[in-house]
Amino acid sequence: MSHEGIATRSVMRSVAFLGASALAVSVLAGCSDPDPAGKPLAGQDIAPAARAEIADGGTLHWAVDAVPETLNTFQSDADAATTRIAQAALPSMFRFDAAGRPERNPAYLESAKVVETEPKQVVLYKLNQQAVWSDGREIGAADFAAQWRALSGKDSAYWTARNAGYDRIEKIQRGDNDLEVRVTFGQPYADWRSLFSPLYPKEVMGTPDAFNDGARRKLKVSAGPFVVKQIDRKSGEVLLTRNPRWWGERAKLKEIVLRAVPRDERAAALAAGDLDLAEVDPAAAKRIALAAPPRPQSPSAGGSATPLMGPERRSLTPVQKRDKARFRGFEVRKSLEPAYTQLALNGGEGPLADERVRRGVARALDREELAKLVLSPLGLPAEPVGSHLALSGQAAYADNSGAIGGQDTAEAQALLADAGWVPGGPVEERKKGEKAAGSEADEPKKGSGSEKSEKDSKKDSKKDSEKESGKKGDKDSEKESGKKADKDSAKDSEGGDDGTYIVGEDNKADGDEGEHLAQDGKQYGSKQLPQGGVPGAYAPQGTAAPAGAAVRPLAKDGKALTLRFVVPQGEGSQSLRTVADRIGIMLERVGIRTVISKVSDESYFKDHIASGQYDLALYSWPTSAYPATDARPIYAKPVPAADGSLNVEQNYTRVGTDQVDQLFDQAVATLDESESRSLIRKADSRIWAAAGSIPLYQRPQLTAARTNIANAGAFGFGTPLYEDMGFLKKGSGAPAPSSQR
Repeated sequence: MSHEGIATRSVMRSVAFLGASALAVSVLAGCSDPDPAGKPLAGQDIAPAARAEIADGGTLHWAVDAVPETLNTFQSDADAATTRIAQAALPSMFRFDAAGRPERNPAYLESAKVVETEPKQVVLYKLNQQAVWSDGREIGAADFAAQWRALSGKDSAYWTARNAGYDRIEKIQRGDNDLEVRVTFGQPYADWRSLFSPLYPKEVMGTPDAFNDGARRKLKVSAGPFVVKQIDRKSGEVLLTRNPRWWGERAKLKEIVLRAVPRDERAAALAAGDLDLAEVDPAAAKRIALAAPPRPQSPSAGGSATPLMGPERRSLTPVQKRDKARFRGFEVRKSLEPAYTQLALNGGEGPLADERVRRGVARALDREELAKLVLSPLGLPAEPVGSHLALSGQAAYADNSGAIGGQDTAEAQALLADAGWVPGGPVEERKKGEKAAGSEADEPKKGSGSEKSEKDSKKDSKKDSEKESGKKGDKDSEKESGKKADKDSAKDSEGGDDGTYIVGEDNKADGDEGEHLAQDGKQYGSKQLPQGGVPGAYAPQGTAAPAGAAVRPLAKDGKALTLRFVVPQGEGSQSLRTVADRIGIMLERVGIRTVISKVSDESYFKDHIASGQYDLALYSWPTSAYPATDARPIYAKPVPAADGSLNVEQNYTRVGTDQVDQLFDQAVATLDESESRSLIRKADSRIWAAAGSIPLYQRPQLTAARTNIANAGAFGFGTPLYEDMGFLKKGSGAPAPSSQR
């Protein structure tokens, strides 16, 4: 798991107890708008080109974080590379358009629709008559049935990470002919389009052994424009080649090589010619952008084509001039990911167990300022996220942030006072070196916490630590100069030796805020950000207090209101630390002190977030086209397990209500799509009011690409079309494909 996102699709959220006043707010923001979902804030940036303009052949070298441990997307250790391979080599009945909405995939489906609702819901799939597996067998009902049995949850011999939706199926039958599949549901299921995407052959799903082990390292049978030719773990590469039995438009590329390259080494690998396409962090993106002239705004980019804010080109430093030469032939394509960064408030214990305190924290935040802090330097739309369950453009989106309200210092202080936290109260003196109070802010014991969280947290935390610890020594002068340039452009002054400091007490900061603002996370992008400034310099608009003005700390029962803010300390997490510092300054203005504790990337999720050893934390969630299914584990009310521990699933804030659970249950069982969306929006409004999680900004997506690569880059919400990717034909003025260099 990244500090900014969870890799699996089955991720969303849960909410807290609502007071009567919270329920009085409007359920839907912008309810007069016939479509509150709006449009994506930033479109795809993939250099679109017609197939006729693309050369036949070539090898695309594409960076991934690691060679995947499994090729089975339904296993707990599946990651982003697993998904990328599945998209290229396996059927998906539905894919996502540029707005993140599911659309029928014509390569596999002629049609799919609900044909009966009484007495049971029945979905009829009519398959493309040309669709076959790579061994020549038709894709059919037997494959659907095998996948249903494997993922239904009825056979514990299958080691599945999720079975949502499949557990509602009652039976699968052949239709009137071999190209028809009838799926009958025992319970109505609104998100039926989420199923069978991807679809594995019956050879993979047919037995527990094949499912558990057979598809981890090989895909002997597939059905996409590409097939998995070879996985070389020693060299860190996965080779995908054209599928000779592919019935659709022939893939333009001859091969795709997925190469494992740590994020901090990607700039050097691009400069050395080892990569053609790679997601990069903001610091690397600014270096690479120097090499390409600013691109004109394209209508499809939705604001993403605006230039990165960087140095003045007419007065470049020697390092910047060297970068301009090294990265000639590359450009940066940028969009916003279907994921957002949020502030998590641990409602399981301590001061934040009181909803009034959580709401007070929320009202102290200027979310617009935080979004601008991260996104404006990248030339991306800097609008705060208004929903926990969808993003602008997705069908279920509506800005429900009015349920908690905007930044209001007076209202924040009133909520805190109502909870008994008043300014200037007597405070017991802390001895020098003693840990701060708050929710006792004690250093957690390694592995402590009795709560059960899903396997994802351990898996993704492990990935984060591997990326952080996997940094290798410099291999050549290119890497050395690249890393030096990164350090020159991003200053990151850490806290004390123990990585802990109090915001406002020692004025710790993380460097210059223009350089590393943005991708906080290792799975969904890199994390960075620095920061600087003095208290008061970033006050919300209208705040009259001069810089440095202090607010008396809040206290109750002899203890100051001090919250432990846990952040990862790795080099890729500067942005999280910058945002945390800025939030600390905002909270200080209402009398809340924050103790920022920097912890190792390896322990960030496992020992702190998943086990509840924090008050405040920053991490991100991806959003889904199917929030009724995918969001529930994140916001479901934690329940006691048989052994007395608390089963939180993915609800790491420990905040949830029966009402929100009921709204999710109603939404997933409602076949009227408009009504289901309305229920989702109501659930989101109540999640806002409970203030267990405060969405901040949509995560940026920055991709370095050779200028002659078409139909690839920053995909945003959309599913990549692998058969259309390729290198523009010669004569375009762009560099030759990597296979021709």
